[in-house]
Amino acid sequence: MPEPTTPEPAATAEPAPTRRTRAATSEPEPTRPEPPATGPARRATAEPATAEPATPASDEPAPAAKPRRRQARGERRIAQLLDAAASVFCSSGYTAASTNAIAREAGVSPGTLYQFFPNKEAIAVELGGRLLERWRESHGAALTAANLDLPLDQLLDAVLDPLFAFNHENPAFAVLVHGPDVPGQITQEFDALHAVLLTRIEEIVASFLPDAPPAELSLIATMIFAIFKAGLDLVLAHEGEERQAYIDEIKKVLFRYLAPIVGFCPAGQRAAEQRDAEPGAHSH
Repeated sequence: MPEPTTPEPAATAEPAPTRRTRAATSEPEPTRPEPPATGPARRATAEPATAEPATPASDEPAPAAKPRRRQARGERRIAQLLDAAASVFCSSGYTAASTNAIAREAGVSPGTLYQFFPNKEAIAVELGGRLLERWRESHGAALTAANLDLPLDQLLDAVLDPLFAFNHENPAFAVLVHGPDVPGQITQEFDALHAVLLTRIEEIVASFLPDAPPAELSLIATMIFAIFKAGLDLVLAHEGEERQAYIDEIKKVLFRYLAPIVGFCPAGQRAAEQRDAEPGAHSH
């Protein structure tokens, strides 16, 4: 039985020589203590293992540039699809519109469309969100404090003209915010914007009527918006001179409604007169 025991030490002895050979090969190296970080000798021995990571590192600028190009192309494609969707929604309505019709209008395959939007609702939500943002910018620019220093007729021009222009240039906005079966997210966002708009109108009316109670300010603001909204349907249904004629009529209606309330002077002067007058002197 001594022979079976001798192979076992031989088997266990094999790793020892390999460890000794490694030590032997490493001991002669004079620079052995320093290479762990960036020693050239270590790079030379490890080159086969690190060759693959090294090539991507050398090509780093190219991958960094490609995503930007892809992103720019993607944004252009999304804009193309949203423009096509706006056209289809206006011509067919939201309910009857389909992703195939939108892809056809955009001149792309349905597969290309699905790379960016999973369904029609996602397209509508994205388009509606962008239109609502433009609407915020329009009414924000129209309802500025600077316009309050204008006489009533000029104030109506400054406030209404940008809003009529926006709705005329973006007919899909009315389809998405007022049409049936539109995604609930769009309706919720528009309701929130509508509340902000009414609050801003109330603030403007309050600058003319500083002593008016909140209920009266809310009533006047609601009437102003209702007149504008009803007239907007007529404006969008006509073109050219007829369209402008309806815009002028809406301004006349609002002027005749508001003139007895705010008078013909700028808001600041009107507010000063109200402070000097007895409470309840205004009427509407």
